Amino acid sequence: MTRDRDAEGRARNARPRDAFGRPLPHGAEGVTRVPDDYAPTAAQAIADGVEMLRLGRPFHAHEIFEGRWKSCPPEERELWQGLAQICVGLTHLQRGNTRGAEALLERGAGRLSPIEGRPCGIDAALAARAQSIDDLLTALGA
Repeated sequence: MTRDRDAEGRARNARPRDAFGRPLPHGAEGVTRVPDDYAPTAAQAIADGVEMLRLGRPFHAHEIFEGRWKSCPPEERELWQGLAQICVGLTHLQRGNTRGAEALLERGAGRLSPIEGRPCGIDAALAARAQSIDDLLTALGA
C-alpha cells in the first residue's frame, strides 16, 4: 500500500479515525478530521480545541493545536506544541497506555513550564500540570 502524500511529497494520513484518534481501515466511516491545511488564529484554535476536549476527543484537540503550531509566529511555537503534546498524552490515557501518557505529558510539560504568564489567555503553568481533560480545559479558560 502506498502512503498518502501531498503535492510536496509530505506524508498525509487520509485514513479515517475513531473518536479516540485510532486509525480505522480505509473506507470505514470515522469522525470528522481536522484538515491538513487548517491554520487557525490563536482564538480559533482555543475555541476549537475546547470544543474537542469537551467532547472527550483530545486527539482531535491535538490536531487543532498542531495546526496552530505549524502556522503561528515563532515566539508561540513552544506553547502550541506543548499543548498538542499534552493532548496526545491525554489520548494515551484514554487508550490505557499509561507509559505513553506519562512520556507525552512530561514532554508537553517541558515545553510549557518555562512559559510565563498567560500567552493567548492560556495559563501555561496550569496546562503544564494537566493530568486530565478537565485540568486542560481549566488552563484554557473554559
